[in-house]
Amino acid sequence: MARVVVGLLAVFVLFITMPVVAVRAGANTLVVVGLLAVLVLGVLLAVVTLVLRESRKARRAGYASFWAYLAATPKTDAEKRAAADLALKGVVVCFLGLLFPPLILVGLVPLYFGARKVIHVSMGLGLVDDIDLPGA
Repeated sequence: MARVVVGLLAVFVLFITMPVVAVRAGANTLVVVGLLAVLVLGVLLAVVTLVLRESRKARRAGYASFWAYLAATPKTDAEKRAAADLALKGVVVCFLGLLFPPLILVGLVPLYFGARKVIHVSMGLGLVDDIDLPGA
């Protein structure tokens, strides 16, 4: 996770500084735009890879879909750790969104679902499956 964060941070620093340096050095604007497009595609590829990894983890845990995994309350310690990890990934992406604002919107999804799972566990919710109680 730390390597991913450092890599994304490095990409965003390059994303911000490269056009300024290149244009001032007299580079062709088309070349600068092409390099920026490659960087943006790299970031999108990293986000897609993270989503696919989480989807694979959800299928291995026995959930029908990725959204069912996100909606479920964690039951095992591994799922609890994964929920906290998901919330922290969302926080990191939101902080990276300070450099590149559209990432805040991307980071809110894992932040919401991860924090929701962590809060449900800390409140003790979901420890008992939905039981139809007579008279409730």
